[in-house]
Amino acid sequence: MSADGIITLSSSFGAAETMRRLEAEVKARGMTVFAHIDHAEGAAAIGLPLRPTDLLIFGAAKGGTPLMQSQQTAGIDLPLKALVWQDENGTTYVSYNDPAFIARRHSLADNTKPAVEAMSNVLKSIANKATTRP
Repeated sequence: MSADGIITLSSSFGAAETMRRLEAEVKARGMTVFAHIDHAEGAAAIGLPLRPTDLLIFGAAKGGTPLMQSQQTAGIDLPLKALVWQDENGTTYVSYNDPAFIARRHSLADNTKPAVEAMSNVLKSIANKATTRP
């Protein structure tokens, strides 16, 4: 179930609740939600089935700009994205791009390491809060 550069956590909640918690945590941290794309809704609109597959696109210029200053191509992987999805057994997951993978993919300069580490820590914390019961 793992793909190179993607971190996936199972959720203690269903897909809708996991997304609600994810979005709330992103906003609580002062980040901007740029888009919310419900892929299952899009599939249903054309008569195709798709288990819950919901994408949140979010970020903060303070976090992403240093990466793009180092290598503008990092902008293709920014803003950040998190996918809430459900497998065939009904288990819900949150998947997101590992910032360290993004750094390697774009050959970011060493001076971006603090920003990449901070981004990694924030994403891990957001995903944990969205998927774990208090």
